Amino acid sequence: MYINVIYMNMRDTLAIEGDDRMATARNRSHKHFQLDAMKIKRAQKALRAKTETETIERALDLAIAEEQSNRLVLEANNRFLRSGAVIEDVYGNLDD
Repeated sequence: MYINVIYMNMRDTLAIEGDDRMATARNRSHKHFQLDAMKIKRAQKALRAKTETETIERALDLAIAEEQSNRLVLEANNRFLRSGAVIEDVYGNLDD
């Protein structure tokens, strides 16, 4: 049995167009949360982060990127529906 594992560089994945600034001391804030330590360790391993702070920042970046992706997909879907395109059921499997 073989397992196909695909690795990707998270820095390339998390790049957001037009947002090339790094977090600096000026735009950081100190927050205190009670978080599940095991979840942080699992996320740290999954995101290949060196510190817990880096783990949280990467997780937040992923959440923001996911929201942007979902918004773009919704906009594209709405444009498609407004275009009036007709979808045919070529296999005859869908009910009318």
